[in-house]
Amino acid sequence: MSAPSFLFAPPQQSSLPISGNDSRFAVRRIYCIGRNYLSHIREMGEADERDPPIFFQKPTDSIVEEGSELPYPTATQDYQYECELVVAIGKKGSLIQPDQALSHIYGYAVGFEMTRRDLQKAAAKAGQPWENGKSFDASSPCSKIYPAEKIGHPSKGHLTLNVNGVLKQSTDLSKLIWNVPEIVVQLSKLYELMPGDLIYTGTPDGVGPVVPGDVIEGAIEGVGTLRMVVS
Repeated sequence: MSAPSFLFAPPQQSSLPISGNDSRFAVRRIYCIGRNYLSHIREMGEADERDPPIFFQKPTDSIVEEGSELPYPTATQDYQYECELVVAIGKKGSLIQPDQALSHIYGYAVGFEMTRRDLQKAAAKAGQPWENGKSFDASSPCSKIYPAEKIGHPSKGHLTLNVNGVLKQSTDLSKLIWNVPEIVVQLSKLYELMPGDLIYTGTPDGVGPVVPGDVIEGAIEGVGTLRMVVS
């Protein structure tokens, strides 16, 4: 059977480097979770603290690798950072059981879930989807993937984000409302998770705006770091 002919060149496969490995992690889907730290729920003041986190997706080509420029997006006056632990799925599964959840994880990373906050708030007020505020070009900076076989499965560890050397976010992974295994279990009830999927697990309080020229630096104890410059 001959190879298919395309009208135009297919898009390039989004991928991330893997720590200690010459191969790259091909990104399939990007899942994100909102409302997964009490401090951020209280900061935003837009949900009952008893509500479960919500899931949404970002386009695969919104990935931005460290060392690339992070362009200031169009259509916003309030471009904000959110530092998050990222889970990299390495084995497919649906309806995953709690005692099997960690076996589906290949590794972890540090991610910035960038947000056009003014557009997100306008959409939420109107009862509309969040895509315009969340799912835009270059909205998913991510560090290299750190394999779990080398770093383990972090259930605690200090998470920080600095802008121009000033501390803006600080928490511990142990404060996640839904921990990583629970996230995998719940998400697998909605979608069949596949190798290459990334899950951004939520952000703490301290979110805020950045402008061109700002340097954003995130770190998660026991995982790694991510540094981006807004252009």
